[in-house]
Amino acid sequence: MNKTTIIIGESASISKEIIEKLGIVVVPFKIDWPEMEKLEGNNIFEKMRDAEKKGIKTTPKTSQPSMGTFKTAFDEALKEGGTVICITISSGISGTYNSAVQAKKMFKEEEQKRIFILDSFNADAAEGLLAIRAGELAQEGKNGEEILKTLTDLSKNIFLFGMFDTPKWLEAGGRINHPLSVIFSQMQRMGMRPILSMKDGVIKPANLKMQAKDTANALFKQTESVIKKGIEEGKTCKIGISHADSIEEAEKLKKLFEENYPQAKVEFIGMTSAAIGSHVGPGALICCSLEN
Repeated sequence: MNKTTIIIGESASISKEIIEKLGIVVVPFKIDWPEMEKLEGNNIFEKMRDAEKKGIKTTPKTSQPSMGTFKTAFDEALKEGGTVICITISSGISGTYNSAVQAKKMFKEEEQKRIFILDSFNADAAEGLLAIRAGELAQEGKNGEEILKTLTDLSKNIFLFGMFDTPKWLEAGGRINHPLSVIFSQMQRMGMRPILSMKDGVIKPANLKMQAKDTANALFKQTESVIKKGIEEGKTCKIGISHADSIEEAEKLKKLFEENYPQAKVEFIGMTSAAIGSHVGPGALICCSLEN
């Protein structure tokens, strides 16, 4: 049986245990923040909090994997025989997909036919959920072409919702513009907090919660609005949760699903990767659902 290798970007928040179990290959992003080594903390979020305390104005900058990085990953995977399926963060917010496509063009025509690249039009835990399904299909013996078709269909039924503590990190990373950042800040001062989503491959407001101090409950209700009907019809649903160093809220969110929708399996709770976390900032919480 020919092997199918699953390749994802580090932007996909997913647990190390699942990566090892499914044999997923992770391509790293670059984090550029000269001050990082001088800051206290065990992860990037603790360091970002420390930077705020110390009045450091610079913020982490991320760079997508280069063509060369993807080529190396594809090269190694092709040596195993079979096919390659690569899942990337949305091309609407990152150049990662283009890097992967350009890397594919560096191979001979016959080898290119064994490399399949999916623009997830999503991010973070949503990428993680797609990667898990891809890994499961690969273990079932499906090839890259078959997996790509399945994932393309599934990607239409995947939702991402997230909440942040402050919009300043999103603005600093270029994910939202200054006017929108100002609006969000004004909303928060009035006791309102936006819930963000991925729509058409870019970050957009999904809802507005009044006095939404309970982030986990707000995200649970937002996700419930898109999964309830399907679950009532007997469909299966998988949940992925990531947190920017806010594990208590993540665990609370998981418990809400277990108590109210035991049919919705929480696949993982993972810490948001630095590639995404450097933009959403400490304290952010993200919930993704995949219906199939």
